[in-house]
Amino acid sequence: MVTGAAQGIGEAIARRFALHGAAIAAVDRNEEGVERVAGELRASGSRAIGMQADVRDSAGIAAIVDRVERELGGIGVLINCAAVLRTGAIASFGDQDWDYTFAVNTTGVFIVSRAVVRQMLPRRSGVIVTIGSNAAAVPRLSMAAYAASKAAATHFTKCLGLELAAYGIRCNVVSPGSTDTPMQRALWADASGSHFAVSGSLESFRVGIPLGRIANAEDIADAVLFLASDNARHITMHNLCVDGGATLGT
Repeated sequence: MVTGAAQGIGEAIARRFALHGAAIAAVDRNEEGVERVAGELRASGSRAIGMQADVRDSAGIAAIVDRVERELGGIGVLINCAAVLRTGAIASFGDQDWDYTFAVNTTGVFIVSRAVVRQMLPRRSGVIVTIGSNAAAVPRLSMAAYAASKAAATHFTKCLGLELAAYGIRCNVVSPGSTDTPMQRALWADASGSHFAVSGSLESFRVGIPLGRIANAEDIADAVLFLASDNARHITMHNLCVDGGATLGT
């Protein structure tokens, strides 16, 4: 089950897992987008369903999880990828923008994880991976709400992993840096935005990306696939940063 699966990193994760034989429950508030992704996966021979849902809606998410369990079988892996980004200086940042950012990026992770965990616990197995951000570890100008919400989601996932370890359920975080997605491109003033991300800026206190490129969504999907696989069976409560060295190993 992948939230935020209609585009960007979430879509790449759904496609990567399908390529490796997983049945996919693609969830997003963008009904048209998520149905497109699920339809293309089915056309390529995968078992997939697309479902419109808002991660802030506890009752709606509970219904979605029940449907997935009925139609695709027990959820073995949950990927929390749904997120929003609203930018602005703290002094002028609105209450509604702050509340909305946390409702999706933090509370949404709690709501979806709780619903899925209730199904995983009796089976004593499962994997949860939350998509965080390297901004959770390094302060960013005009991104306080996003960075703080991702830091909260990261720590929540680690706490969840501690609670669920006795049941054999692993919980980890993948924290991307600048990644070529619609969310990232919305931050760019023009086509040179990727150059800014790579080269960095003293004015905005960004050091750039040592590996000399921004990630593509598949780079993040591969990291998620690893953490969900048996190759990572002894890894839990870990935050894997996939940012080309942009946070200098912070």
